[in-house]
Amino acid sequence: MRTITSTFLAAAAAAFMLGGVAHAENPMVGGAPMYANKNIVENAVNSKDHTTLVAAVKAAGLVETLQGAGPFTVFAPTNEAFAALPAGTVETLLKPENKDQLTKILTCHVVGAEAFAADIKKMIDDDEGEHPVKTVGGCVWTAKHDGDKITIVDENGNAANVTIADVDQSNGVIHVIDAVLLPKM
Repeated sequence: MRTITSTFLAAAAAAFMLGGVAHAENPMVGGAPMYANKNIVENAVNSKDHTTLVAAVKAAGLVETLQGAGPFTVFAPTNEAFAALPAGTVETLLKPENKDQLTKILTCHVVGAEAFAADIKKMIDDDEGEHPVKTVGGCVWTAKHDGDKITIVDENGNAANVTIADVDQSNGVIHVIDAVLLPKM
């Protein structure tokens, strides 16, 4: 099986050589417009559905990284996704002494390449129904799809559904998800 990174890079190169891929206008996320000319952090801070994620990114010291050139694909859990974790989990992770664990969890939601939903579906189809997603944090998730619905399964067998796909950013793309993906620890 091919790795998601090499496949993403090949897809990006092909799109560049073909003159780029036209994507529909960005959806609203968390009641805020998402601008393709702004980076991941600049857009995320305006989403009322991602205040927990933004606080976690700040606590982990990842703001500068996610404002970098990228490209990145970020699977962005909503506030509701974080709230579904066991009571006290988020508060514990945000403590300075747990920065390494928080950083691992967050970087396992980031892929070091840009992949829109159509790219992900093609990779899944090419791999006959499941595609390994290698993350910046060293986790390997499994991507699946049923029609237009993309699901990412973590190393523990927990699934997150993409609820808003293809939020184009100047340094990558965000896919909003309904669960927090957790590495095996």
